[in-house]
Amino acid sequence: MKKDKNLKPHLLRGPLRFLIFSVLILSFAANGLVAENTPIKKANYKLAARFTSAKMGKLAFSTSVSPHWLKHSDRFWYTYETSEGKTFYLVDPARKTKRPLFDNIRMAAELTLITKDPYDAKHLPIDRIKFIKKDRAFQFEVESSQDEKEEPEKEEEVEEKKEEIEKEKEKNEEKAPKKKEKPKKKIFHFEYDIVTGKLTLLEDYKKPKERPRWASISPDEQTILFARHYNLYYMDKENYEKALEDEEDEDIVEHQLTTDGEEYYGYGGSGRGETNVDKEKNKDKRKGIRVIWSRDSKKFAMTRTDSRKVKDLWVINSIAQPRPTLETYRYQMPGEEEAPVSEILIFELETKKMIKMDTDQFKDQSISILSARRLAKNRDDENRPSLWLSETPDKLYFSRTSRDLYRIDICVADAATGETKVLIEERLNTYIETRQLGFINNGKELIHWSERDGWAHFYLFDGNGTLKKQLTSGPWHCENIMGIDEKNRILYFTANGREKGEDPYYYHLYKVNLDGTGLKLLNKGDFTHSASICDSNRFFVNNYSRVDTAPESVLRDNLGNLILKLETADLSLLMQAGFKFPETFKVKADDSITDIYGVMYKPFDFDETKLYPIIAYVYPGPQTESVPKSFSARSSNITLAQFGFIVICVGNRGGHPARSKWYHNYGYGNLRDYGLADKKAAIEQLADRNPFINIDKVGIFGHSGGGFMSTAAMLVYPDFFKVAVSSAGNHENNVYNRWWSEKHHGVKEVVDKEGNIKFEYSIEKNSEIAKNLKGRLLITTGDIDNNVHPANTLRLANALIKANKRFDFFIFPGKRHGFGDMSDYFSWIRADYFCKHLIGDYSQSVDMIELNREKEMGGSTQRR
Repeated sequence: MKKDKNLKPHLLRGPLRFLIFSVLILSFAANGLVAENTPIKKANYKLAARFTSAKMGKLAFSTSVSPHWLKHSDRFWYTYETSEGKTFYLVDPARKTKRPLFDNIRMAAELTLITKDPYDAKHLPIDRIKFIKKDRAFQFEVESSQDEKEEPEKEEEVEEKKEEIEKEKEKNEEKAPKKKEKPKKKIFHFEYDIVTGKLTLLEDYKKPKERPRWASISPDEQTILFARHYNLYYMDKENYEKALEDEEDEDIVEHQLTTDGEEYYGYGGSGRGETNVDKEKNKDKRKGIRVIWSRDSKKFAMTRTDSRKVKDLWVINSIAQPRPTLETYRYQMPGEEEAPVSEILIFELETKKMIKMDTDQFKDQSISILSARRLAKNRDDENRPSLWLSETPDKLYFSRTSRDLYRIDICVADAATGETKVLIEERLNTYIETRQLGFINNGKELIHWSERDGWAHFYLFDGNGTLKKQLTSGPWHCENIMGIDEKNRILYFTANGREKGEDPYYYHLYKVNLDGTGLKLLNKGDFTHSASICDSNRFFVNNYSRVDTAPESVLRDNLGNLILKLETADLSLLMQAGFKFPETFKVKADDSITDIYGVMYKPFDFDETKLYPIIAYVYPGPQTESVPKSFSARSSNITLAQFGFIVICVGNRGGHPARSKWYHNYGYGNLRDYGLADKKAAIEQLADRNPFINIDKVGIFGHSGGGFMSTAAMLVYPDFFKVAVSSAGNHENNVYNRWWSEKHHGVKEVVDKEGNIKFEYSIEKNSEIAKNLKGRLLITTGDIDNNVHPANTLRLANALIKANKRFDFFIFPGKRHGFGDMSDYFSWIRADYFCKHLIGDYSQSVDMIELNREKEMGGSTQRR
């Protein structure tokens, strides 16, 4: 073919070149040389049903070691479950040994011989282990398949019961019939000698009665306190033992300690959130009280709160039987003048004298008695009473906080006179928080946690409140005191953000001398760590993991040296089923400076050539960001991803408190909008990095504060966020409780010309910008939510209706803030909503087939 001499070379750079290029591209695409991500068009309900939280929980077993430290040594025992069953271990740190607490096979055989119930080594139903005889033996119990035999009733008792039943029927004809109670199973009690391996059936064993919730028992176990009819009562040990046998025994002798208690100003009972229904049901019963005991059992202290001026709030329980009931409770909303007023009282048991502490300082202040708590918890000592810090009964330590939270005082009171002395003052122009007070040599020195320099650190004070030394410093965050070695003058504590190259939220255990020297990391590794220290502070169990690794557990000494490798979580069945770890990521906040951290969940059938909608699970904080740092198989985010979504959770400035004070307080005064720009910026950066993310299909969801935030996102950025499911949201923070809203948004203390102190409060609400809605929004609430009142959701609905907006609204009847046994139902409703409006899949049937299958298989929580 001859070349056309009239064909100009520049013509190849015009339409002809474009045509040739287009043909080549189409040819390459047809041969798979050029790929374009195609949108997901069908939700994968089958995959999601395979990986529900309940099913994954059956495939994952123990993920951490919970040590039960023994009382007479540094030894501990623990249980650990794998796909091979549960094993009980005894660890001796001093000897660096770990061995089974007993031989499972032999134990199963002996239990079978004695109880006549068949057991095997992988399914031992051993429960309630308690060490005795200076830790040389332990007792435990086993539930039998046999029903517990009851003594035959006398003829007159049977007749009396029949009459009572008939009367009850006449009264409650409209009431739903009660379910027949299952007969109790017989419990066998055993003792096992660790040295000899001998198992003994305790035939005459008398099981100690469980401490009733109403009983506050003194350290010497001789005095039992409780409340009745808003007043304080007590009984001695002998009468308490009668009450354990029969609470209604008429021979029980009670002593009344106070007479001036009344409704909403009592010594027990009318707690926050307690309704008229609760009070009517329990009006004549003994009620629990929170008291702090002196160590010699001669005195106790308590906080009494006057809520008589606090206004009422109501919910209607529409499914109560036989008639709907009105539930009334006291509830202070932000900015309201009518505040609860608290006081600290000390009682002397011998003289029956009551002393009121001189605590008044700030208007509408909150006060809290500082109690001693065991730093290394002994799991066999659950009923230990709360003790006040001082080893002697002459001093009581407490904190008081101004209503605007700008001022906190750490104080000590003279227990005999009530006179108070301020030891430590904290002052900031934003809200202040405190942590546990470290107590050395009966108060001669104090270790105080403070964010006074912009980061959370520990400070050493003398007993009079004079600062001796800042123990830790720098751009990192100290969390909790884990142990104090008074003899060697060492503080053990948890902290985060100090180790370079790690996620700043990963916790570690450190120690530092009380002169500020010798700071040392005790559990290295790019993981988040948790530690349990023995009472001697010589050894600690270290559990560590990330969201993308199998958890491990080791034993270390107080120098950080590895003593024993204890366990690695068995995820074999989970992996065989197709489980894949989520991925961590780091992006910049909207300021392009601040690092924020997140987790991404992909479908387990992920295909990088597909285009996936992205959904953000959110919680604004500021007390947390709800971004997981350790491994968990039970996550609703994992399930949601399987439908065909990329699911993320990511932090935001103003979120988690475990960073700088600046970071934590970023949203102060702007509680509605502060975190939204960072969520949007994070999703945009992830879409830039990952071509499989469909930036035109962005969903968002959350519960409570997350419900509030997810709706706000739809209204502040209506062109970016397309679908939201917002549950139990505090959309109108002016009708949410004072303690959360005033703290994290702020309230202004104002003094008028007459010197009267008032509090001014103003906050932006979701209803104010309801007119901005463009996408699809589902809002839900429980109709008797007495935490975030349904009014929050109803007011938002009202504003959306007035703005002529289409939206969806779902009410959970008879449910409070967490939705209870309707939570699984809600999870599927939420998934359906995203599948419809982000994927475009409307194929789901009327029945929730997945939940019905779970029900047929015997429930969602039963392990195979």
